[in-house]
Amino acid sequence: MGDAFIRHIELLGYEKRFFPSQHYVYMFLVKWNDLSEKVVYRRFTEIYEFHKALKEMFPIESGDINIENRIIPHLPAPKWFDGQRSTENRQGTLAEYCYTLVNLPHKISRCLHVVSFFKVRHDDMNPVTDGQIKKPEVFLLPKDSKKNLTDITGPIVLQTYRAIADYEKNSTSEMALKAGDMVDVVEKSENGWWFCQLKNKRGWVPAAYLEPMDGPDESEEPEPNYAGEAYIVQKSYTAVEEDELTLKEGDTIEVIHKLLDGWWVIRKDETTGYYPSMYLQKAGVVNTSVKSELRNRGAPPRRSTIRNVKSIHKQGRKQISQETYRRNSRKYIQNQRKVRGNSHNKANVIIEKNEPEDNKPKAQPAVPPRPSKDLLLSRCTESTRRKIL
Repeated sequence: MGDAFIRHIELLGYEKRFFPSQHYVYMFLVKWNDLSEKVVYRRFTEIYEFHKALKEMFPIESGDINIENRIIPHLPAPKWFDGQRSTENRQGTLAEYCYTLVNLPHKISRCLHVVSFFKVRHDDMNPVTDGQIKKPEVFLLPKDSKKNLTDITGPIVLQTYRAIADYEKNSTSEMALKAGDMVDVVEKSENGWWFCQLKNKRGWVPAAYLEPMDGPDESEEPEPNYAGEAYIVQKSYTAVEEDELTLKEGDTIEVIHKLLDGWWVIRKDETTGYYPSMYLQKAGVVNTSVKSELRNRGAPPRRSTIRNVKSIHKQGRKQISQETYRRNSRKYIQNQRKVRGNSHNKANVIIEKNEPEDNKPKAQPAVPPRPSKDLLLSRCTESTRRKIL
């Protein structure tokens, strides 16, 4: 018989363990070419380190040289503090990852690195335990979820973006970039700061410095909503560019276009302009995390302020001019006023038409004619006839 290789890997669920300290491990059923089946336990940090080493072994297939050649699946980096919720939500991603991994070309799926990682270890057969600490809690995947992986949690597919210019980080939580760097985006925040990973580095990066590989347009950006959403200003800001607005804390504004770089187009009365989204809070929503976020990080840079931009796309991003925003916003407000005015006039017309009809005297019922004396005498009783005569 030839070298051992894996036929199938199935994610069974995860365990919550309490020794030597509380942590979580995933349970995998590994089916080998000799028809044997073994259950192994792995922490997510181990899986991620395995994934990084695999990418280094196959730089072409991992997309490090050319992103179009990437066939090794994405895997998000571990969070700073992995809890039960993140462990549970990550199951769909891991199930998809294992399925794709086993179906890669044999030089990858059957390489020593993959085979060794999923081989049974001593700890898999005899996990370290302490009799005085409670037993691990087991959380199995529902059977229906195993049939349809997308029903588990919705697999996380990381997108790869390219840096369009050099970026120097301003805090320890950020990550420096060089023009041309390819990063995997783990989290996209509405405030314009994206959490990215680059090889063994992780940190926050301004979305303005990143461009998608497929094209210059951001398909994730919604169309302008000139009806507007009501927001409250949480932090004052003085405009630096001509197309920005100066507002004070507590002002009420309307957001008409939410852009990915964290600079939203807002409307104050009939004036429009850019404003940092992280300084805004949706009206009627109480969120204390906004205040702490303002203290920890400032507004990201705008795309228009980046110098020496080097894009791989011949055609630039489609941008709406501020004059277009103002014109369309003004047109929307005017149309709404006309609609309200027309509906009010129609109501008045209906009332005016009804008023004359209401003032007309109502028709009275017809009074029948009084019968003649001869008719009464011919039809009445004998006692009535005597009274008449």
